[in-house]
Amino acid sequence: MAAHQTAGADAGHPGRRALLGMTAGAAGAAALLGTATPAVAGSRPAARGIARELPVPAVIAHRGASGYRPEHTIGAYQLGLDMGADVIEQDLVPTKDGHLVCRHENDISGTTDVADHPEFADRRTTKTIDGQELTGWFTEDFTLRELKTLRAVERIPAQRPNNTLYDGRWTVPTFEEVLDWAAEQGRERGRPVWLYTETKHPTYFRSLGLGLEEPLARLLRRHRQHRANSRVFLQSFEPSSMERMAGLVDTPRVVLLSSAGSRPWDFVESGDPRTVADLITRRGLREIARYAQGIGPTLDLVIPRAADGSLGRPTSLVEDAHRAGLLVHPYTLRNENRYLPAEFRRGEDPHAYGDVFGALNAYFATGIDGVFADHPDTALLAAADFRG
Repeated sequence: MAAHQTAGADAGHPGRRALLGMTAGAAGAAALLGTATPAVAGSRPAARGIARELPVPAVIAHRGASGYRPEHTIGAYQLGLDMGADVIEQDLVPTKDGHLVCRHENDISGTTDVADHPEFADRRTTKTIDGQELTGWFTEDFTLRELKTLRAVERIPAQRPNNTLYDGRWTVPTFEEVLDWAAEQGRERGRPVWLYTETKHPTYFRSLGLGLEEPLARLLRRHRQHRANSRVFLQSFEPSSMERMAGLVDTPRVVLLSSAGSRPWDFVESGDPRTVADLITRRGLREIARYAQGIGPTLDLVIPRAADGSLGRPTSLVEDAHRAGLLVHPYTLRNENRYLPAEFRRGEDPHAYGDVFGALNAYFATGIDGVFADHPDTALLAAADFRG
């Protein structure tokens, strides 16, 4: 667990200095939220090898620069890195023959051109995954060789029509290809490339004999990213997956947290009655800190939204997590009106950009250590106001 720093010891932290010398926009966000500026940063956990090289707040390219390129493609990862994102995110699901590939979901109906391949028409099926019935094509029914014949496409073309320009340009990458890409980019740039890697539906896949954690650990060891100071964050919505990874590698781990009333699926399967609301209590956070170094909450756990969709007052989650020695990397900030709090929307078009800088300032003012963003370029501009 990362050691806890007192407020006094934290005064020299870059994020703390930035908050003490906020721009007018950042100070305005703090005033809007009714938060005193010097206190917003709270006490950040000491790095102790994890994230020591990262600025605060860090910008994590969500599925790559997914606001501009089809998600989870080398093109999206490359653009996110070229834009200056501090970390690039991947989600992992397995193939039939046990390879780990980068897709947000194992249902590839909307993220590849699989429907255009008549040779795979008979693979379309209906499955129940984490309690949800889905009909489509699934990675676990394809070998890697078969999956590589498909091409990636934009998942939400109606919302991001410009991204469809790149439909068919890239294949589905394996995680090993991403590790090789990150190493090559690191050599070219003279600095390490950070990755943020999620195990998707680990309980479901383990029930199929396709456990994610063991092959992931093997890849991390092969690429020398299995140590506590590795430039990789591991993450999962299922706490038991991160507990399992803690027994396999020392790579930093983060527990993702959905809405307060939801239950992680591994809890559902094991009969654990706890909800996310239980996990974000001080006791719950101390429990997470036994096997993880951070949390990735939904933004609504940091600042709840009122009935009209506007921001309410910040919760104590950031401060409580920092007291437990945990980093806080919430998700996901997007530029489009439909995703923004009501007061930051501009005009009536849900797909048009709103005042994303105002929203980011409000979230950064809570003292979070970073944020997942579909549009890393805008998030980086906002983050600069809070960096030393």
